[in-house]
Amino acid sequence: MTINPFDLQSVLLAKHAQHVVVIHFPIALFLAGVLFDFVALRKKNAAFSAAAYFNFTCAAMASVCAVVTGLLAWRWALEGQKLKGILLMHMVLGWLSTLLIWAIWLMHRKLRRNPEATTSGFRVVVESFAVVVVVAAAHLGGFLSGVNGG
Repeated sequence: MTINPFDLQSVLLAKHAQHVVVIHFPIALFLAGVLFDFVALRKKNAAFSAAAYFNFTCAAMASVCAVVTGLLAWRWALEGQKLKGILLMHMVLGWLSTLLIWAIWLMHRKLRRNPEATTSGFRVVVESFAVVVVVAAAHLGGFLSGVNGG
C-alpha cells in the first residue's frame, strides 16, 4: 500500500492528531513574548512592549489549538488511556500553561489600556513561573512522543 503525501485526509487525520506539530507555536510565541517583555522593562522601550503583547496574543490563541489537538491525541493516539504518571503530569501542566498564558495576555491587555499601571514586578514573577511550567510541560510531552527517549 502506497501512502500519498498530498492526501489531505491522511495529513489532517493522522493518528497523533497534529498535537506534536501544533504545540511548538504557542511555546515559541510565549517564550519570545517573555523575552520581549523583559527587554522592554529593562530598556523602557515601547516597541519591545508591543512585540511582547502581540506574541502573547498569538500564543494565547495558538494555545487553544494546542489544547484541542492534545485532547484529540489523547483520545485517538493514546486511545483515551487512564490519566496517570507522565501523561497526567503533562496534561495538568499543559492546562496550567494555557491558563498562565491567557492570564499574562490579560495582564498585558490591561496594561495597554492603562499605561500608568505598574505591574512590572508581579508580571516578571508570573512570567518566570509560567516559563518554568511551559518548559516542564514540553519536557514531559517529549517523553510521551518518544523524542526524549520515551
